[in-house]
Amino acid sequence: MPEKNDKITARELLSRIGLDDNIGYGLEDAGFIGDINEDLSIILKQRYQTFTKKYKFMPGDIVTWKPGLQDRRLPRYGQPAVVMEVLTNPILDPENESGSPYFHQRLDIILGIIAEGEAVRGELITFYFDSRRFQPWSSGDKI
Repeated sequence: MPEKNDKITARELLSRIGLDDNIGYGLEDAGFIGDINEDLSIILKQRYQTFTKKYKFMPGDIVTWKPGLQDRRLPRYGQPAVVMEVLTNPILDPENESGSPYFHQRLDIILGIIAEGEAVRGELITFYFDSRRFQPWSSGDKI
């Protein structure tokens, strides 16, 4: 482990939590894209409806990505996460490039997941997310 003031690269951090550069979002494998020849307006309407469906989360709730709305590498599709905190006042992602999908993204929930990387395997790590992208997890969801 690096010392408190040592800097590590993004690649090294990803490796420590069990990810590498070759990992994608897995939309095709997860079955969320469907036939790319479908009318994209139908897919867009479905994603909009999924995105706007509201859930009220509480600390301790177990959640997972809504289908087709994963915008980060972690947690993976079907991987459960625990709600650590629901923020009363959302934080806006400080990304200052308007071409980024994270530009002023509303971060209103802190989720904890179990790290998969060799150096930190089994440790609880936390990240900020937009809660509109999550739904309650059920034991029937694939891991």
